[in-house]
Amino acid sequence: MMKAVGIFSRKKASRPLKDYYAQWIAALKNTLLPILRRSMLVSPPALLTSHVEMLHHHFLAYYEALDLAASDDVAQLLYPEWRNSLERPFLWLGDFHPYLFTNLLRSFLDDDDVSDLEIGGNSEFFNKPWQIAMAWENPSETLTNRVEQIECGLRLMVPALMVRAWDAQAGLIDRLAVDWVKYEGKKEGAKEALGEAMEAQTEEMIGVFADANRLRRSVLADILSATNVFQAALFLEGLAQFLVGFRDPELLSEFEQCKMPLT
Repeated sequence: MMKAVGIFSRKKASRPLKDYYAQWIAALKNTLLPILRRSMLVSPPALLTSHVEMLHHHFLAYYEALDLAASDDVAQLLYPEWRNSLERPFLWLGDFHPYLFTNLLRSFLDDDDVSDLEIGGNSEFFNKPWQIAMAWENPSETLTNRVEQIECGLRLMVPALMVRAWDAQAGLIDRLAVDWVKYEGKKEGAKEALGEAMEAQTEEMIGVFADANRLRRSVLADILSATNVFQAALFLEGLAQFLVGFRDPELLSEFEQCKMPLT
């Protein structure tokens, strides 16, 4: 199965990111997510650990593809026209905002549904393995402190990367304005100056996207290292379900037909 996941390690940017992502999300929905869910119900912890690692590697392969796509043509990440209307509000520097990871994690930490299920005698609760049903009940102080550290790191890194992106764009505009005056609008000189300015701005934006992607990888890895295998499995199930849901045709149709403006 690890060999099957390996086909999504995109060693060459030989196809559009849109096509790659469509296949990546299909593998997540049709193969990896069902395997993980079955493992949570019947598999021993060792096998569940293996399937958690498979899903993690699937995400890492996608982030590798993002890096390659940025180095090929960073504009396809700046202006991802192939993303649908449900996905776009959640995008940040080329892909989903890392706050998605921490907000999902926080929803598990703050969830009190387990106690309600115990009181109500809900059959769904009793049909789950004990370790899964109780995975997020009374999280340790060590885990909650680690989550706070991850969130603190994001609050520092996200604004810093946004400033770099804005500075790169502002620098390009300033450079073009100066060069335009310098060459008095002459075509040849202005063209050369424009090319140099665009090249410098592109290199900086590739660096910004690479660091944003590195941040996403880091946050995901930090969450998985801070949680036990049962917590990690539930977290990855929720994350995968979230991403797959963005591509659900029925949900997307309902969203696009909604007349109420988003706030």
